[in-house]
Amino acid sequence: MHSASARIAGIGIFLPDRTRSTKQTERDLRAANPGLKLATGLIARLTGVEAVHLRPEGWQTSDLAVAAARLALEESPGPIDLVIFASASQDLIEPATSHIVAAKLGFDCPVMDVKNACNSVLNAMQVAEALIATGQYRRVLIASGEQPSHGVRWSLRDHAQFIRSFPGYTMSDGGAAVILEATDDPTTGILDSSFLAVSKHWEIGTLPTGGSMNPRSIDHAYFDMDGTGLQQAFLELGPQPVLDLLTKNNLTWEDFDLVAIHQVALPYLPPIFDRLGVAADKSVITIADHGNLASVTLPLQLSLARERGLVGPGSLVLFIGLAGGISLGLMLVRL
Repeated sequence: MHSASARIAGIGIFLPDRTRSTKQTERDLRAANPGLKLATGLIARLTGVEAVHLRPEGWQTSDLAVAAARLALEESPGPIDLVIFASASQDLIEPATSHIVAAKLGFDCPVMDVKNACNSVLNAMQVAEALIATGQYRRVLIASGEQPSHGVRWSLRDHAQFIRSFPGYTMSDGGAAVILEATDDPTTGILDSSFLAVSKHWEIGTLPTGGSMNPRSIDHAYFDMDGTGLQQAFLELGPQPVLDLLTKNNLTWEDFDLVAIHQVALPYLPPIFDRLGVAADKSVITIADHGNLASVTLPLQLSLARERGLVGPGSLVLFIGLAGGISLGLMLVRL
């Protein structure tokens, strides 16, 4: 019996209109920490981020996901058999945020959450594809709402704490949704994928509150990251997993219309492109204008590529997901 393939039927992106410039971030940090010696323009120089999006006042993580989901459902209307909420963020520890998303959309179907930091959407697509291939569902809604703004530390003890909190100042709120549906055409949809993790690096970047380690600690309610360590850990992964996926599928970089790669800082990208051997113009740069949108990043790049006419039906896309923990996710998709 032939198993169904899973194709991308709809995409929705919601980026809040409210933004905070990096210049404003630096002004706010100086005002809150008079003793902090912060060089003018430092954050922009080190990260390339010019501004980040901020959730509308009173909105929850689920609201960002719902706004994006409604856009995806406009593009691809029809019944939804499963809702997967996929995000580094969440409304509550219990219940699963997917319940809240489904309730706000008026859906009465099975739900689940998939969480793996910035690879959450990519892992949710992996799960949805498997469930579609086995015939359990035909149309799956994957919705992400990222709201890292609540984890940004504004009151700093010293310069060392500023460095550990630094990545939070570039993180952005937003929503993304992807609808995967069954197709009998094996030449379209998700063609192949590969995932790996080097979990010994899990302590490099954390938001350490709310679990059994720090259930109620206010001091642990903020991002704590070793940005240099995170970059080094990703570089140590090397290009081989990506190149192996290309070799396995008899592909070269010339075959791709888009290489969507997770972006945490603009200076990180040229070394990655150089090590992979892929031309930078194969990608869409989102980090400068939109900040680090965590798991919303890859769907955003695909959406922008469509808007700009870089991809369309039949285009070949490679998603490269990088996430704290650390993990690497690769997914080969024919639109």
